[in-house]
Amino acid sequence: MAVSASFANSILSIKTHRPNAVSTSLSIPKPSSVSTQNQKPSRFTTFCSLEAAKDPKLDVPIEQRYEAFPTVMDINQIRDILPHRFPFLLVDRVIEYNAGVSAVAIKNVTINDNFFPGHFPERPIMPGVLMVEAMAQVGGLVMLQPEVGGSRENFFFAGIDKVRFRRPVIAGDTLVMRMTLIKLQKRFGIAKMEGKAYVGGEVVCEGEFLMATGTG
Repeated sequence: MAVSASFANSILSIKTHRPNAVSTSLSIPKPSSVSTQNQKPSRFTTFCSLEAAKDPKLDVPIEQRYEAFPTVMDINQIRDILPHRFPFLLVDRVIEYNAGVSAVAIKNVTINDNFFPGHFPERPIMPGVLMVEAMAQVGGLVMLQPEVGGSRENFFFAGIDKVRFRRPVIAGDTLVMRMTLIKLQKRFGIAKMEGKAYVGGEVVCEGEFLMATGTG
């Protein structure tokens, strides 16, 4: 009778001990699609991705890859406006002009510029004062136009403030200068301009310029 009771208890425990449904579901491995999201791409995949993203411009020779600056005023037109001459004309070309507002011009800095032998023989750097002068000449291209009414015979660079030189300008650089008229008092013949000069998109010089002009 005791054996029968023990056997009955064993049968009862087997029937009542069923696997937990939750634990069974947790034991199932996650789908492979989830685990692959964190996998690093193979070398082959990376190579294909780089080829797909390749810039088509890289197939173009470097001498044809970049567009030249536009020409709004050439050197002859600049000479018609500014009174400066060699060796002190420091503007080569105007690439943007907004009448009575602003001008953007370039100065191609070359080792043949006459200031390099003395500044400095072993390390040619464009003098900061000449960068400022070049920017003032670009300002003159704005001031000496009919929209502003300046006179070539009576035009002066009167002052400068808040000048900062950010990095040296050397032979081979293209100095891109923007001068913007921010205040004009025609009655007194005084104008205030904001100037910034760039090389490769980086500011190399900036400041505020005071111009004096009048009727000739």
